[in-house]
Amino acid sequence: MKIAIARQKYTPFGGAERFVEHALAGLRAQSVEVTVIAREWTGDAAGILQCNPFYLGRTWRDVGFAHGVQQIIAAGRFDLVQSHERIPGCHVFRAGDGVHATWLELRDQARGGIARFLTGRSPWHTYTKDAEAAMFRHPDLRAVICNSNMVRDDIARRFGVAADKLHVVHNGVDLDYFHPGLRDEHRRRVRAELGIAADAPLILFVGSGFERKGVPGLLRALAAMERKDAQLVVVGKDRDQKLAEKIAQTLGVDARVRFLGGQQDVRPYYGAADMFCLPTLYDPMPNAALEAFACGLPVVTSTTCGAAELIEEGKNGFVCNALDAAALARHMTMLADDGNRRLAAGMGEAARRSVEHLDLTTMAQAITDLYRRLLGLQP
Repeated sequence: MKIAIARQKYTPFGGAERFVEHALAGLRAQSVEVTVIAREWTGDAAGILQCNPFYLGRTWRDVGFAHGVQQIIAAGRFDLVQSHERIPGCHVFRAGDGVHATWLELRDQARGGIARFLTGRSPWHTYTKDAEAAMFRHPDLRAVICNSNMVRDDIARRFGVAADKLHVVHNGVDLDYFHPGLRDEHRRRVRAELGIAADAPLILFVGSGFERKGVPGLLRALAAMERKDAQLVVVGKDRDQKLAEKIAQTLGVDARVRFLGGQQDVRPYYGAADMFCLPTLYDPMPNAALEAFACGLPVVTSTTCGAAELIEEGKNGFVCNALDAAALARHMTMLADDGNRRLAAGMGEAARRSVEHLDLTTMAQAITDLYRRLLGLQP
């Protein structure tokens, strides 16, 4: 049996790649041959089939790679081809980024004005939406791996994909690496390094792509909080970070916000924080939210985030509209209130429990079982 995984830029440290790698180990033990189809990759070239047609611009880039993969599928070299790109004709698609059409709608709604008109004029967005629709409606599609119920339901509603093709496998989280003990290990030191008082409420945001992840709304909510000593730490990269810093300055909260950029190890910041906030415009299942849960942090997120389905309102976190800064401020104020310390501590314990079933072994077994069924292998 031969499986191929299509990913334009493959790195063994990427979230999607880690997701698959855990599962493929079990298949290799059954003599299943695994090949990665990639335009470029990091690390050893063993097991890589390069597909790197010439291109100019990202539309041509994606069209060329998709055509190359389609030719490989047509040649019949593999029994099963799973794609992490939107390629019509693939046998399995992992919808790790959710539905592109849904993301564009939510983004345009947040931007307002002529955003929808400009999106419609983008060749890349037009191609991506068309390829997405063609892929989901292609007769050769055998399975879609969704990382949240939100994404599964959206695909079924928007594209009419049969329920038996839609499989929810939540992302796994390393429960030994991310744990509540990080608080004792890092809280005092990190706060001292950042100049944050030991008793000041500390809100943590982790994510790259500030517009999509909701940083502007989070800054507005911080400004609206009753606790004016609350601090915000933003961990993540964004090419428009200067714009976010300007928003913080305009709102008068710049002295209470630390933009730390990307960090190789985010665990110390989970340990230093009192809560995790991700008011994302659209996020199928953010690993950062799972990590925060695992570290025992109450999570405040949006209705358009897959992690919302793990939240029991008021027990391990809160959910609100991504654009409702007032509601976000109320939730953060409640968690920051000194009178609610016991409640917040209980929510932290509940947060940890809410992801204890999402360990990496369970995730790997679920995806391995799916591959075996598709390949007709014995359990």
